[in-house]
Amino acid sequence: MKLFSYRAFSLVWFLVFMVALVVVAQVDSTSCTSTFFSALVQLIPCRAAVAPFSPIPPSESCCNALRALGQPCLCVLVNGPPISGVDRNMASQLPEKCTTNFEPCVII
Repeated sequence: MKLFSYRAFSLVWFLVFMVALVVVAQVDSTSCTSTFFSALVQLIPCRAAVAPFSPIPPSESCCNALRALGQPCLCVLVNGPPISGVDRNMASQLPEKCTTNFEPCVII
């Protein structure tokens, strides 16, 4: 009898834990609704600011495009396939340079 109650308790605890994980993931996650290519096109105003070794700060139009794009799509670009002429580290610094309140992207 004790073995059954221990297994039942363990199963219930596991199920509660899994449901909590799913709920947290749904609340915290927002995804990019743009394709990789369309997100890249939207950030064309930023190309001078994200070129390797570029001293040029992001323009106002770049910052506006970044805000419109959103943090999830920026992270898709930063973590996506290599883009010729784009420094990923500089792209990941755009929110800070544009004083946009984005969470930092986790660079994979």
